[in-house]
Amino acid sequence: MKFPKDFINKIVCGDVLDVMRQIPDGSIDLVITSPPYNLKNSTGNGMKDGRGGKWANAALQKGYSHHNDNMPHEEYVKWQKDCLTEMMRIIPDHGAIFYNHKRRVQDGILQDRQDIVSGFPVRQIIIWKRKGGFNFNPGYFLPIHEVIYLIAKPKFQLVPKANAHGDVWEFTQEMKNKHPAAFPVDLIDRIVSSTNAQTILDPFIGSGTTAISAINYKRNYIGIEISPEYCKMAQQRIKGHKSQDPFLLQ
Repeated sequence: MKFPKDFINKIVCGDVLDVMRQIPDGSIDLVITSPPYNLKNSTGNGMKDGRGGKWANAALQKGYSHHNDNMPHEEYVKWQKDCLTEMMRIIPDHGAIFYNHKRRVQDGILQDRQDIVSGFPVRQIIIWKRKGGFNFNPGYFLPIHEVIYLIAKPKFQLVPKANAHGDVWEFTQEMKNKHPAAFPVDLIDRIVSSTNAQTILDPFIGSGTTAISAINYKRNYIGIEISPEYCKMAQQRIKGHKSQDPFLLQ
């Protein structure tokens, strides 16, 4: 594979680290992603309760295609730090990473993900407030938010007036997507429209939401996904999205 012809406006099916290592330094303006959360490595109810959540068919209960989401914690942390290191390498001095993760309780103690993001230039924490959900653990209140870490290089700036948005964003989670943990398009639209990024990477693109948002704002996208099933899902979704608007086909 050669950059950019085999990457730009394509879903690249392969291992995230192997693929990112083929991308030249400083060639990606913005990264928006949400990695698997390692939820099946859980001492609590985690994803073990059969009732599931509000997603279609409680899909997350069944796990991800081609990723069991059950790594030893130290191995998971190293993997994610390696991924962030590659993301930092391929963004320029005006680039940034919007890294969505979820805090959770493990062995009665909050995992706040500092063991992953420590050492990286976290400029801001954005709270994504979701609606609804279930809590089968009587030891703490129902978690209804996720965290988006804005990890920014020194010259990163928002477009004019985007800084008027607060740091708590309320968007309903995606309910009708076949992927078990899809971003809502409105959430990614908020990020994309707040930057001048021309080339946007999602290293864990899943069903392709980041690509859909990039298309909405006439930006270039690169998606990486290890699952052939999700690669096909993203490609079909992108094709269907473009077919709804003739201007997107130009």
